Amino acid sequence: MIVVAGEALIDLVPDGPGGDGGLPALLPRCGGGPYNTALALGRLGTATAFCSRVSADAFGEALLGGLRVAGVDLSLVQRGPEPTTLAVAAIGADGSAGYGFYADGTADRLFALPDALPDGTGALCLGTCSLVLEPGASAYEALLRRESRRGVFTLLDPNIRPGLIPDADAYRARFRSWLPYVSLLKVSAEDAAWLGGDVPGWLAAGPAAVVVTRGGEGVSVHTRSGGTYEVPAHRVDVADTIGAGDTVNAALLHRLARLGALRHASLTALDGAAWRAILDFAARAAAVTCSRPGAEPPYATELGEGGR
Repeated sequence: MIVVAGEALIDLVPDGPGGDGGLPALLPRCGGGPYNTALALGRLGTATAFCSRVSADAFGEALLGGLRVAGVDLSLVQRGPEPTTLAVAAIGADGSAGYGFYADGTADRLFALPDALPDGTGALCLGTCSLVLEPGASAYEALLRRESRRGVFTLLDPNIRPGLIPDADAYRARFRSWLPYVSLLKVSAEDAAWLGGDVPGWLAAGPAAVVVTRGGEGVSVHTRSGGTYEVPAHRVDVADTIGAGDTVNAALLHRLARLGALRHASLTALDGAAWRAILDFAARAAAVTCSRPGAEPPYATELGEGGR
């Protein structure tokens, strides 16, 4: 089983341009980086559990309903009366998304470290707002450190949201402190630049591989053994890029699980052909997500695989 830990929130996505210079209508869509990753894994047919604290409000019910339909285990979800975090999306002409967050006093911020993850947990994936917003961020960080020490494969996607980070230098230092506990680091090119772009240094600190997504330019991986491999993006008519990077996380974990490679040492043993096949699958999955509005990752059958 793969456990995905982090926030579930509601994206408010513009429904086209505003008329006569006015504001566009906003459509609520289920989202949050970890939520999208768990949803994508479930749709790909990988045994997945979601670990978070979710509001008992109507938005929270809708979020959990989406995961149930995808077959995601919810036994690790904590509930609370606080409201659901809202992320207001602004969509650029190229489909890229920027966000403004309404996160004060929301449910996920009170996430508490669970006593244990389920037996058979093979990987843990974390990232995005949940590693920024306290006091929950410290609990998620403790989960990363504890499970890594137990030998669980870990994927970290920091998915930087600068507007939520009051002290950039302090966050960068904290990020570097996580690296000894990370098996696979996934960053966008923009995230990598914001974090300092030191891929060799990051690899030396802990991860066996660093995957970098570059939007329309494709996806690459840099490995501890010195290999660098890349694949081009799959061209589609882009509706927006919401959830594309989260879909990449899910696709990477899905394919590594299929290969029996959810081990730190296993990543270093993968050759160029294996990595290109994994990256191409991730690029195809992300392209499907980009082709439709909001975070709507593909099902296994849409990618030529069996499953849901």
